[in-house]
Formats: sequence, C-alpha cells, structure tokens
Amino acid sequence: MSTISKKMCMVGDFSVGKTSLIRRFVDRQFSDQYLSTVGVKISRKAVELQNVKQQETVNLQLLIWDIEEHTKFKAIAPSYLQGASGVILVADLSRQETIERLIEHLNLFSYMNPKCEIIVALNKADLVAEKDLEKLTQYVPQPVAEKALGIYQTSAKTGDYVDEIFQKLAYSMVVKI
Repeated sequence: MSTISKKMCMVGDFSVGKTSLIRRFVDRQFSDQYLSTVGVKISRKAVELQNVKQQETVNLQLLIWDIEEHTKFKAIAPSYLQGASGVILVADLSRQETIERLIEHLNLFSYMNPKCEIIVALNKADLVAEKDLEKLTQYVPQPVAEKALGIYQTSAKTGDYVDEIFQKLAYSMVVKI
C-alpha cells in the first residue's frame, strides 16, 4: 500500500486557535499558553483513510501548514498557500469579527488554489454559551458557507470536532485526486 502526501493550510486571524487545533490533532495536547506563529510552521500527521475509490485503505501523509496572519505577512502569504489541496479557515467564536473576516481569508486562499477543498472551524466553542453558538454561526459570510464542505464548532481545549475537521478534509482531498 502506497502513501500519498497532501498539503493543507490553516488560515485565519491571529489568536483564533490554528496552532492549538493542529497540536490537538497531531500531538493530542492542549496548552492555554499563547504562542504566536512566526511565518509558517509545518506539522506532519499520517492518516489512514478507509474505503477511498474502491481501495480498502489509503495512507495519507498530511502536511499541515500553520500560517501566521498579520498585516505585515499578507505580502508573502500567497507563496505559502500555493500548492495546497485543502484549507481549514479558522475563526474564534468569542470574537465575532474573526468570523466576519473569513471571507477575506477565503478570497486570498481561493485566488491561489481555486479548486481547493474548504472546511470552516469556528473554534473556542467551549468559551461561548451553548444558546449563542447557533446565532454566531449565522455570521459566517454566505460565500464561505456555500464553498465549505462543512462548518464545525470546534474546541482545541476539549477536542470537540477536531479530528472530524481534519479527517473530512483529508478524505475530500484524496477523493478529489
């Protein structure tokens, strides 16, 4: 059985939890300490996908690019985004403006990768009252919602929906080959 390698990116405003989601998925860990990503950090995770295109199992080496999102970085961001098969657009449910800015991230990413698979992670669901989750999800810009494979209310702290977003994106990227 061969191994396929695919690049995916994590994109979103600063401090939305991109690094924490990756750390929860790859290392099964969480830390409350905030560490800002400088430039790009690449993580690897082997993922075994079942029942893909008449094959019993496909081994996927997922290359996860954690990309800094600061104004000074926007000029070089496109070069980091190039060649990705998928993206997880991340927003912070406790900061509505990060949800509204998902459209900016989608536009930048789609410009570089127009046929890419997209998942939306509305992170830090553990910080928001359950009654407010549905209302906040409605702030996802319509073009983002229409292009996304799914919108998930995630928590890197509790692990809610973390594996699901990476698995669904991984499966979609392989099926699209």
